[in-house]
Amino acid sequence: MRMNEQTLRQQILSSENDTIFFRNDFPQYHPESVGRILTDLTEKGELVRISSGIYVKPRMSRFGPIMPSIEHIVKAISIRDKAQILPSGETALNALGLSTQVPMSYSFLTTGSARKLAIGKRQVTLKRGVPRNFAYKTQLIALIVQALRCLGEPNVSPKELEQIQRLVIKESDRQALICDVQIMPGWMKRIIKPMIK
Repeated sequence: MRMNEQTLRQQILSSENDTIFFRNDFPQYHPESVGRILTDLTEKGELVRISSGIYVKPRMSRFGPIMPSIEHIVKAISIRDKAQILPSGETALNALGLSTQVPMSYSFLTTGSARKLAIGKRQVTLKRGVPRNFAYKTQLIALIVQALRCLGEPNVSPKELEQIQRLVIKESDRQALICDVQIMPGWMKRIIKPMIK
């Protein structure tokens, strides 16, 4: 016997702000009931539909709903898919503070399915990544590899190196850093290894 719609409605409304919902999150309910309730709550402003089959319960301000970050949304997708994700390209540069431009498109490597999403006016690309990209013990080195790959060896500026060094110095797990540097691409290893003291 399926649980009634009012129970599902209350479950959604009592969830924390920034909670991401997927249409298939509620297998114990009839799919038509789920769709009807998600649509109704969206029309009433309780939820925001951010992409096909993906909804969020936003934080509210006097100016209207405040949406969670793209990173928060992509992380929720990766948890649902039981996949790892890693910012790549310009998204990795932003994550490390190497770029201050607000991107209209975001890119991530994933161990899950490749896909493209339209979240509001922003485009999100999830590209299947090779296992080596996810082999690093520290998130920092994994991000640095993606950022340096985006920049290209001839284009890495002293200012960008200074920012990377600041981040490397702050990383507490020195042993993991040392291990990670050993498996970085050669030209990146030559840049990062002297930063680890």
